[in-house]
Amino acid sequence: MSAHERTDGSHERTLVLVKPDGYRRGLTGEVLRRIESKGYKLVGLKVQQASEELLQEHYHEHRHRHFYPALIEFMSSGPLVAAVVEGTRVVDGVRRLIGSTDPTDAEPGTIRGDLGRAWGRATAENIVHGSDSPHSAQREIALWFPELAEDAMHA
Repeated sequence: MSAHERTDGSHERTLVLVKPDGYRRGLTGEVLRRIESKGYKLVGLKVQQASEELLQEHYHEHRHRHFYPALIEFMSSGPLVAAVVEGTRVVDGVRRLIGSTDPTDAEPGTIRGDLGRAWGRATAENIVHGSDSPHSAQREIALWFPELAEDAMHA
């Protein structure tokens, strides 16, 4: 990778979470296949049961929103898969692959449009999370992959 790629913001890293609903339904491979098929590289991957403390820190900006308690409950309801994904403009690219937050509104062909569910539950079962900005990606990678946090700042 050239120094230009590292300094112009085009080459970056993002955090992807295959949420408990995606993991339970056996969709981890499909989610990661779509990301890798786009040409992005997995540089960190783990299955874990997220602690309430980790989730509270991850969703800190939503702590005053009405859906926050249900979101924390949903995200701690079972194992999930955390991944660090690297590539050119990966934050925007992964967000496009994921689709709109509400699976019913998400375009066909997106992960949420094809696989997500929004059937009257407190929290939409929308399969996957992707960082919404390079700044958020750095913060989230530091939470979920402290061992890669320094690399994330220089990617």
